[in-house]
Amino acid sequence: MKTAIAFWNIMLKDFRNYYLKPPNISWGIIFPFAWMLMFFLKSQTPVDVRAILPGIMAMSILFGTTSLLSVTITFERRSRSFDRLLLSPISLTWLMLAKTLGAILFGIVNAFVPILMALFFINISNIDWPIIILSVMFIAVTSTFLGLFIAVSVSEVFEAQTFSNFFRFPMVFLCGLFIPVNQLPVFLRPVSYALPLTYGADILRNAVNGDGHLPVGLSFLVLFVCSVLLFMYSKHNIQKKWIL
Repeated sequence: MKTAIAFWNIMLKDFRNYYLKPPNISWGIIFPFAWMLMFFLKSQTPVDVRAILPGIMAMSILFGTTSLLSVTITFERRSRSFDRLLLSPISLTWLMLAKTLGAILFGIVNAFVPILMALFFINISNIDWPIIILSVMFIAVTSTFLGLFIAVSVSEVFEAQTFSNFFRFPMVFLCGLFIPVNQLPVFLRPVSYALPLTYGADILRNAVNGDGHLPVGLSFLVLFVCSVLLFMYSKHNIQKKWIL
């Protein structure tokens, strides 16, 4: 019972203090839509909203979750409020899950904002909703744990922001969000397949347009393995560097 109460209150505190703040709104929602607007303004032909929808969804999850988690945990560590959380009647694993669950939910909500906007332009009744929902959940978990990995690897907020962009912006161009991986230069494809978002974006492309090039089961497996590895590394880092 104490674990459940501590878990709930930690997550509730994060919702009150961090979520829906201007930086999270700008990076998680406004920034992906700025990219969509760029496509509309720069394209000489009508924009295929359905084709870019998977990329916008994946970007909304990635930027929303990583912006939220990488900065907030770094800030709490800097202000030593995270040290007080370590004194809570809860194991480190449950503490980390409590700190990340809110970001996961935030990412899931972000993913469906582009879908709501797309309703005004295209018919989305024939997309694979079960795969969409499952893939959004997997991408949100993986992206959140990537933000956790970034947060426990630095000591300053500005370092977390810089480190986040080191991962995020290459993913925009290399993960098949807007340019299919099989159209990238050959020497860049191994880098693309090393990034977990490549597999999440491919699942979304399969579910929305049916033009993914990887087996869906394999993509889900890679996302699951990446999530586990990122979480375990982050936990190990906290135990080694934060808990004396």
